[in-house]
Amino acid sequence: MGAGIAQVVAASQRRVSLHDAQPGATDRALETMRKSLGRLEEKGGPPAEDVLARIEPVGDFLPADLMIEAVVEDADVKEEIFRRADAALPPDAVFASNTSSIPIGSLAAATGRPDKVIGMHFFNPVPVLKLVEVVRAVQTSDETAAAIVALAEDLGKVPAEARDFPGFVSNRILMPFLNEAAYTLMEGVAEPEAIDTIAKLGFAHPMGPLALADLIGLDTCVAIMEVLHEGLGDPKYAPCPLLRQYVTAGRLGRKSGRGFYEYS
Repeated sequence: MGAGIAQVVAASQRRVSLHDAQPGATDRALETMRKSLGRLEEKGGPPAEDVLARIEPVGDFLPADLMIEAVVEDADVKEEIFRRADAALPPDAVFASNTSSIPIGSLAAATGRPDKVIGMHFFNPVPVLKLVEVVRAVQTSDETAAAIVALAEDLGKVPAEARDFPGFVSNRILMPFLNEAAYTLMEGVAEPEAIDTIAKLGFAHPMGPLALADLIGLDTCVAIMEVLHEGLGDPKYAPCPLLRQYVTAGRLGRKSGRGFYEYS
């Protein structure tokens, strides 16, 4: 997700500092972007190397107008990043999170600039999908929200504003759908291919729910559902036992090579 976000921001003529604490992650991100931009260039998009020239891998925070955080879906990790950014970035910089479900208000409270914190939830693959869910915490100022909506539009995206409730709009609707598909498999109602075919052809979805869960990451799906379950207190949001079993076994989806499906 971070690579995709960096790509679309750099393609809008803005300069990007790209940071990841994991060794080799920025190199992999740049290679992913190079391939993506190459395909777009073949279809008339901007020269790949021109876009990549505006992206600089960095070892830590550098002065910037906007930070967009896209790390693992873990509240403690995100809050620590926001605290560090608050100490390192200029006082007028805006902080956005690409979180799928973690309350924006808790991230805002980790900083001394809560009015400048907002959710900017992109969808995968970022260079292709148009939606950006803009999530306002109670602390977020009108100016910050207006600036992020304008930025999303300038990136060629369609912003849709949501309030800061667990799962926001997208995952409050999506995750129970994916969870019920996992229950359907666990209870032996149908095999994965049949479940996904019914969803694709019956509901006109481009991807079936089990394949989509594999793309998102089964560990991420479980993490989001746990936020929904805890935040809303409704047992319907509890992750399917089969999902938990797969995550425990290391079957995380595409990123591990196996989830509901196997990937070479």
